[in-house]
Amino acid sequence: MRLTPTERDRLLIFTAAELARARRARGLLLNVPEAIALIADTVCEAARDGARLMDAAAAGAGVLAEADVLPGVPDIVGEVKVEAVFNDGTRMVVVRHPFGEGAGLGEDAPGAVLPAVREPVEPAGLVYLSVTNTSDVPVSITSHFHFFEVNSRLSFDRGAAYGMRLAIPAGAAKRFEPGEPTDAPLVPIGGARIAIGFAGLVDGPLDAPGAKETALARAVEQGYLGARS
Repeated sequence: MRLTPTERDRLLIFTAAELARARRARGLLLNVPEAIALIADTVCEAARDGARLMDAAAAGAGVLAEADVLPGVPDIVGEVKVEAVFNDGTRMVVVRHPFGEGAGLGEDAPGAVLPAVREPVEPAGLVYLSVTNTSDVPVSITSHFHFFEVNSRLSFDRGAAYGMRLAIPAGAAKRFEPGEPTDAPLVPIGGARIAIGFAGLVDGPLDAPGAKETALARAVEQGYLGARS
């Protein structure tokens, strides 16, 4: 049987999670890799069972408590990230506070990093667009998805969102509830500004001559709300 690297990684997570389950059943406290594997496996299985992204993250956050792991583990594992296969494709799931709010020693933990106080700085090019989810189910968009190409049932000014992404922490997601207008903070995509994949409306350099006009025409043709060529 030939397995892809992703499939081999998934089997490794499952094997480590099974070891964690067995040790937990014997009354042992879990260490860092055991805890991470069990949380990640729980998320992947929830996704496989048909759960939505937020529900899969909640399942991962609820599988372990601070009392289930060795001292210091909650201070080391502040969040768990894992790619899970959902009914509509593969997406990154971020489990924040995997052992519960306030778990661990926090600032009193050995080696804890104490950040300096600073004033928040508004990102360059920040704009807000009003977005309405016209579908019957919530839609979650991750931080670095090309917002122009998000779910076709989200209604907003697609042209204004071209070359932009959500101004939220990397790996995070913003949820758009059905029928509720929501202000989405957007900033320009940085780096080489190349959009490959996503919904396939661009598949190349964002700033190439005619790229925006071509992408808008494709969006109109495919029925994306808010697109005007």
